[in-house]
Amino acid sequence: MSDLSASPPIYRLAYWKARLAAREDQAFLILTIVIGALAGLAVVAFILLTERLGARLYPPNVSVLRRFLAPVLGSLIVGYVLIRFFADSQGNGVIQTRVAFFSPNARISLHSIIGKFVCTSTTLACGIPLGPEGPSVAVGAGIASVLGRRLGLSTERVRSLIPVGAAAAIAAAFNTPIAGIIFSLEEIVGDLHAPVLGSVVLASATAWMVLRLSLGDDPLFHVPTYQLVNPFEFIIYAILGLIGGLVSAIFIRSQLALRRTFKKLPAKSIWFQPFVGGIVVGIVGIFVPDILGVGYDHVGALLNGQMAIRMAALLVVMKLITVVASSSSGNAGGIFAPVLFIGSMLGGTIGGVAHMLFPHHTAGIGAYALVGMGALFAGIIRTPMTSVVLVFEITRDYSIIVPLMIANLIAYFSSRRFMPESLYEGLANQEGIHLPSSADRSRKDARRVLSIMRPVPESLSASMTVAEAHAFAERSKSRAWIVSGDAGISGVISADQLRDLTAKEKSDLQLGTVLNSVTFPHVHRDQTFDVALERMGASALDLLPVVNRFNTHEVLGIVRLEDILAAYHVVPEIPGPAAP
Repeated sequence: MSDLSASPPIYRLAYWKARLAAREDQAFLILTIVIGALAGLAVVAFILLTERLGARLYPPNVSVLRRFLAPVLGSLIVGYVLIRFFADSQGNGVIQTRVAFFSPNARISLHSIIGKFVCTSTTLACGIPLGPEGPSVAVGAGIASVLGRRLGLSTERVRSLIPVGAAAAIAAAFNTPIAGIIFSLEEIVGDLHAPVLGSVVLASATAWMVLRLSLGDDPLFHVPTYQLVNPFEFIIYAILGLIGGLVSAIFIRSQLALRRTFKKLPAKSIWFQPFVGGIVVGIVGIFVPDILGVGYDHVGALLNGQMAIRMAALLVVMKLITVVASSSSGNAGGIFAPVLFIGSMLGGTIGGVAHMLFPHHTAGIGAYALVGMGALFAGIIRTPMTSVVLVFEITRDYSIIVPLMIANLIAYFSSRRFMPESLYEGLANQEGIHLPSSADRSRKDARRVLSIMRPVPESLSASMTVAEAHAFAERSKSRAWIVSGDAGISGVISADQLRDLTAKEKSDLQLGTVLNSVTFPHVHRDQTFDVALERMGASALDLLPVVNRFNTHEVLGIVRLEDILAAYHVVPEIPGPAAP
């Protein structure tokens, strides 16, 4: 040891890395506690920085001009800083965490963590109506990724640390240790029985203790005790769940549609796009200042029956508009807090109307506001288990649990009915990222595309005309070809499609203009044969490109129908000469 102490620092670091690698199980346990503590401290710093900076920007009786200028100028400055200095911090924090969990290197950089922290804190302090919880998930997972990699742990160990950091962040952000555990397993991992359950529990509890020691043990909202007045209320709670599912679907559709519109704008406008959301927030903030910021104080007022029904109804619409505009335009911040805000206002509105119509058979608006929070969380985030436990933990009121479960499940299933694609799935797909589903991961013994994948034999250029491609197709033995451009694969085209385009007198068009480069048929290496067969049948192709899950324009190879049939020992019959 004396020789080691006299060695240069780099050799001492290598020595300790080697020891940790040899005792990875013990190191993993200690590291779990460290990650929980650091994630908890990061969230505490998040809260304190946002509150203190917000208090300076929005002092009591703030002027109308400042209500307009703060979100407008804040979004413009943060947009520039985000793109100029922290480009790797863009995007939704939950999606970024899931991508890291499923990516080959399980990497979230320290640079992106700093960017998330700085940009989100500034954005929220300027009054943009987003929340800190989603970015906190990325920060917690990033801390886990950085520490695991710096200590020389294996990639699989680092990967298993990512949900540990995510759970710790949620536990500290909401003061909800159990919800943090369930969210991490339900959303990040996609498996409530994942082997990392013990580590997730330990980190979540550690982060919660750090929050409690730093800021106290008060619940997020102080609410009076509620009780079911009449069994008739179950019908109203069910209606609340149905309306919550509809509003959730509207939120998701609006967010995805507006985000798609922004992505069509020139790349050089990316830094300026958050400014558009800031203008929307500033204009609305002039007339309805209650939409500015996270707004938990307004939620608390509603839960305690201190807000008029008309104001709650107005805030449902105004908050939805400003959240969709600011989030879709690229402002830093998450949607957990806005979802709880809109849900509480929606529940309070429905409960207030019900109480006016049936005053002796219904509870006050606070009970419905509480259930509305969970219903919208289940409908938008699509984590029904987390939504029930989250609302229970942030209020610590068990009496409302049954109405909460009824409304949450109805909101969850009705939202999926109105809008099958989830918000996170849709946003990831727009970025060219296709994460594996729980069904894909559960079939361990299924045959995978990887086993029969081939290199690309020949491809067509996106700059070729239909006429040139048709002439090439007549000389080729294949019946379908990949079309590639400067940005990678643009799609797949078959000989039948080329003939149809030629017959429709579109021979002069370039292939890149006749193909949809966003939704072209493809498969991934870890998907199963039945997925490939289903997509071949739907697209009438006997060849599909195999693309990278994290960049669908990067082609890795091809899979052919004849290879799938051969894997099942099925050889297509080739027609022979007719019998005399």
